Amino acid sequence: MESSSWSAGASNAAALPSSQLAVRWFPESPDTNRAFVEITGLSTALLKQLRQANWKTEQWQRLLAVRAEQGDLVTDLGLPPMLGTYRVTADAVRFEPQFPIESGLMYRATLQPDQLPGGKKPGAHPISSVFRRPARRTEPTTVVTQIFPSASVVPENLLKFYVHFSASMSGGHIYENIHLLNDGGKTVELPFLEIDEELWNPDMTRLTLFIDPGRIKRGVRPLEEIGPALEEGRGYTLIINQSWKDSAGIPLKQSFRKTFTVGPPDREPLDPARWKVLPPKPGTRDPLAILFPKPMDHALAQRMIQVAFAQGERLKGNIWLDDQERRWTFGPANVWRAGSYKLAIQTTIEDLAGNNIGKAFEVDVFDGVQRRLTNATVTVPFEIR
Repeated sequence: MESSSWSAGASNAAALPSSQLAVRWFPESPDTNRAFVEITGLSTALLKQLRQANWKTEQWQRLLAVRAEQGDLVTDLGLPPMLGTYRVTADAVRFEPQFPIESGLMYRATLQPDQLPGGKKPGAHPISSVFRRPARRTEPTTVVTQIFPSASVVPENLLKFYVHFSASMSGGHIYENIHLLNDGGKTVELPFLEIDEELWNPDMTRLTLFIDPGRIKRGVRPLEEIGPALEEGRGYTLIINQSWKDSAGIPLKQSFRKTFTVGPPDREPLDPARWKVLPPKPGTRDPLAILFPKPMDHALAQRMIQVAFAQGERLKGNIWLDDQERRWTFGPANVWRAGSYKLAIQTTIEDLAGNNIGKAFEVDVFDGVQRRLTNATVTVPFEIR
């Protein structure tokens, strides 16, 4: 039985009612080529057994095998099962393919009930479900939504960029699609730290792009032989190619250009004592704000500052940055109560140059400078009254 849409059909379930056992496909989104398969209808006791079984891949494949069909029965029967990850969720067994689902191919997931613990009973016929991914879209829709830092002036020793996309992107060969030009129109040679493991967030909508630290730190060979990637007083343009493909294999809707100028290097450690905290009024849900004396790392500032009661219980709410990452804002989930609060700040938070609390990113070994702080977290108290 062939699925004609995102749902999939089951067959050969005569011996076991479909209300008890079923195999179902779940595409993650019509715009991506990711999908997973679940076995549903398993009892709580059976799920517990499977969770504790510590099976190897071969045992899971005997229970549930997923294959890409070639249209020839003999060939299909001889194909090895697809590689992927098996895990037991709260109410099902899930298989997530290691590789993307290709458009136009037929995929069949086959459950062998007799491979379940205690399932070797006569008449337990296989249950299968087939899936065909719809034809992929052809019109470009994905764009670069933002590049951080958003500031128009960055320090000469800028450490990284964050490139945000409106949809999931394809990985691999990213450096072919990113270029840095100076104000003379010349391409900056090898400005980025090119590593095999690309630094994406889980849904591949944000790429972290490091400037090669060898082009930043003083006294190292790349900086001495090639020079800095960014030079104070000059202008630059970071270009994202339109030809870069998203996860559906479609190029970006348009290219993206970020222009900026370079200021002096920043080698000053962060000092929360210099941050200005603007408390809201009690009985409101007005936001709490922090004003920084210089722009902060966008992603880390969102993650490494927490608001808590003085006793330690953390507050829930939303965090965002604006004013070129110089203003941090917390919108609480509940109204503020009068009393004592604190900011809990991880000391590894960074500014644009990678400087932490109490420690500069670049430390001259001849200075003998030691880190002045050893705590993983520092606190800044404040009152709401």
